[in-house]
Amino acid sequence: MELKVNCGIWGTMFGVPHIVADNFLKLATGDQLKVLIYCLRCSGKSCSTEEISRNTGVSVNDVADSIMFWQQANVLSTDDSVSDSTVHQTIFTAADQTQNCESNNESPSVRQRQKQTFQPSEISDILNTSKDISELFKVAESALGTLGHTMQNSLIWIHEYLGLKKEVIITLLFYCLKIGKTNSSYIEKIACSWAENEINTLSAAEEEVNRLTLMSDYVGKVMKAFEMNRRPTTKQTEFIEKWREAGFGTELLRYAYEKTVEQIDKLSFDYINKILLSWRESGFTSVKDVNDAENNYKHKKNSSKNNDSNDPDIEKYNIVINKLDLA
Repeated sequence: MELKVNCGIWGTMFGVPHIVADNFLKLATGDQLKVLIYCLRCSGKSCSTEEISRNTGVSVNDVADSIMFWQQANVLSTDDSVSDSTVHQTIFTAADQTQNCESNNESPSVRQRQKQTFQPSEISDILNTSKDISELFKVAESALGTLGHTMQNSLIWIHEYLGLKKEVIITLLFYCLKIGKTNSSYIEKIACSWAENEINTLSAAEEEVNRLTLMSDYVGKVMKAFEMNRRPTTKQTEFIEKWREAGFGTELLRYAYEKTVEQIDKLSFDYINKILLSWRESGFTSVKDVNDAENNYKHKKNSSKNNDSNDPDIEKYNIVINKLDLA
């Protein structure tokens, strides 16, 4: 089929740099191309991200990400001399189209080993030279959809700088997809943890995913038992992990929580932990064990009213069961 340009609409035109058609039609997302076209159409005038969003149908956050992409590709530039009180106000101008946009010959191989942002031209070069990165992008796109510039950067950084293998990163991506946390910052956080703990084989990654899954399920049960409306803090998560490893059931955790509220009228992980340790030291591993000890204590107290203070067993139960203020 032969296509012809409708010359009747060429009364007013604006230019698009050759580098966009030559290098970025495949690399850029549809939203990024929409934002670029609108910015080029408004070249030289003030445009806020909200205005661009309204006229392109692209979300404000994706507009900002797209602008960063084209700035790093040297297609758009920002006039920093303009002052404006609008929070998201930015002035866009088309980069000088007579400039040789392909003159940036910096090789990806000389990148410093630090967290950095790869320019679109670098990403294009890496995709052409690295089979692992190319395959990683394909799998990531099949799982997450079209990859934005931020995610592209994250995946390359995780592979090139952190040194995680392709199959390990893919395992990580599918785990994050399963738990609904696919933002790049969360993926990077987990990737850093894996790198620090030398989790860099497929078997090690699968084992860690299994551990994280069990931990996530346990955290959910603890939150329900403790009537929590928000996710645990880092310190609270450390307590939960210790309880899981120690084998404390959620029924016992719930009972320790109830005891804590009775004593201090608030949720305190430190207080609950002391109760649990006290119960474990006394050999109590279930709510039944604790209840039996309480009932035994009450029975002995009632039957030994005159000398309960001299009974070592009574004193033991009194300390373990009733004196829970261990702070």
